[in-house]
Amino acid sequence: MELFPLQQVRELNELEMLVYQYTVEHPNTVPYMRIRELAAEAHVSTTTVLHFCKKMGCDGYAAFKARLKEQVGTPRADHIPDALTEMQVFFEQAAAPDYQDKLDEAAALIAKAERVFMVGIGNSGSIADYGARYFSNMGKFTLSLTDPFYPVTVTHNLTMAAILLSVSGETEQVVKLGRELKERGAGLIAITSPEHSSLAKMADLTLPYHTTVRRGGDNYDFSSQIPALYLLEALSRRVYNRLQE
Repeated sequence: MELFPLQQVRELNELEMLVYQYTVEHPNTVPYMRIRELAAEAHVSTTTVLHFCKKMGCDGYAAFKARLKEQVGTPRADHIPDALTEMQVFFEQAAAPDYQDKLDEAAALIAKAERVFMVGIGNSGSIADYGARYFSNMGKFTLSLTDPFYPVTVTHNLTMAAILLSVSGETEQVVKLGRELKERGAGLIAITSPEHSSLAKMADLTLPYHTTVRRGGDNYDFSSQIPALYLLEALSRRVYNRLQE
């Protein structure tokens, strides 16, 4: 039996979705957490956790943990599960009117900025390079910052926007660069998985995508960057349309 059937995930309300998001990000930890611990980490009540478990077809929290533990099992170092369901859920969330409003708000911030930065490290750095080129192709000249030691020497009299990319939202170098840009008056847009990360809390606007953070041997990052790519392209089109008005 699939642990998170797409049809059942679609029926989750906003608070129950927080439980789902935390579980898919910590599948090996949740089976050993008490219900109060999960509720605290997901920023919901224990009642919400129970409602989530019932919508997933379990009689209670203990049954849900048992099924999760059984399906997760002992992770194999050479096995990466298919993330199709996660992607389907993300695209459905991104199509929702409130998420589209967030995209419009972010595009407005970028369009009016005199200088735009795309910030990322590692795999997210490669996405930052791509995003900067894509935005520039669309008529909004954008610079990528992928070196954590790059000096941020821009002046305060410029209108600036920075798009901060980090799957975990806790990448120290990205948080540091974001903080420096914020101190110089830049508007910050975080594209990250969790909504309650350090990066999300620091940003003026967050576009969460709730994918599972996956690490391989020697801590290599296997996390999907498809949501980040989609969001950057969606933003660039909106910025382009605003520039044509």
